[in-house]
Amino acid sequence: MTLDAEGVYVAARVGLNGQAPRCEHADRLKAVERGLPECRECLRLGWTWTRLLVCLICGWVACADDSPGGHARAHYRETDHPVVAALETDSTWRWCYVHGRTV
Repeated sequence: MTLDAEGVYVAARVGLNGQAPRCEHADRLKAVERGLPECRECLRLGWTWTRLLVCLICGWVACADDSPGGHARAHYRETDHPVVAALETDSTWRWCYVHGRTV
């Protein structure tokens, strides 16, 4: 039996057929009211963004990593709010910063 650094049995972390395990951060999400479709930090700095993300914990809207500021990741580092989504209402894409993957 192999344990990881946290003492969790390694085989217990793997999903069926090698799939990634379920993200417990995504399991705990509740509906949030999204902020305005703008990155406040980019506006303050006079920068433009390529894509906006919304924090699924508090609704904060900020620019993605492919924008000059990467303010959504900065929000995660400041708050430990792990999951963001694309701001577009028809998108189902979500990202967990802790696991470093889509969820």
